[in-house]
Amino acid sequence: MDTRTSVTLHPALDGIDLVVFDKDGTLISFEAMWSGWARELGSRLEIATRRPVAGDVYATIGYDPAADRVLPGGPLAVSTMAGIEEIVAAVLRRWCPNAPAARRILAEAWYEPDPVAAVPLVDLPRLFGALRASGRQIAIATTDDRRPTEATLAALGVAGMVAAVACGDDDGPTKPDPRTILELATDVGVPIDRAAMVGDTPADLDMARAAGAGRVIGVLSGVTDGEQLAPHADLLLSSVGGLIGGPAGQGAAD
Repeated sequence: MDTRTSVTLHPALDGIDLVVFDKDGTLISFEAMWSGWARELGSRLEIATRRPVAGDVYATIGYDPAADRVLPGGPLAVSTMAGIEEIVAAVLRRWCPNAPAARRILAEAWYEPDPVAAVPLVDLPRLFGALRASGRQIAIATTDDRRPTEATLAALGVAGMVAAVACGDDDGPTKPDPRTILELATDVGVPIDRAAMVGDTPADLDMARAAGAGRVIGVLSGVTDGEQLAPHADLLLSSVGGLIGGPAGQGAAD
């Protein structure tokens, strides 16, 4: 138990002063946010082009419509919004050789997910409150853009507890560049070896490992299963809820 707080924290957080969280699949349901977004984008593009482009778009961005799930390691799981937009633009150019028309179609169809629709995977105010009460700082590292990220954190009621946020459309390095977490640690004044990364993809964990993070924690609440994630993690939890609340979270999964 950490003596700085009445809430029991996972022993993996001993010696950690900064906890950096991925957002989608770690704090909020990835499928609830992005599967619906992919389906809607495909529908919009088919209406705009009057052609069956959705299947090509889904295959290229890494979305399985039959299973209604995002594929691990695909662009939708790990790329920035700008990167995904470029990928979709390339697909459209195959269907619509008129480049200006393809750009116009994409601009009209493209949209951001509704942050209010974000589904938290655990009681995030309780989790973040416990971490802050223990003296630890919290940061977010996401490939999503800043405006929807900040709107999501506000909708979840935790924006005021987050010390720093790194987003996919920021100037400078973005995930999975190790400098992303290094700069977050520097921004809040914490040595990187006293920072932990919590994420649901190998890209999250490999970024932290390369940066020299003190703890690398995988969660099984996102797009990657335990067999794929285990080689990259110091510890696997079923969700971020395993970071607090007694013995939950110990072992291979909480």
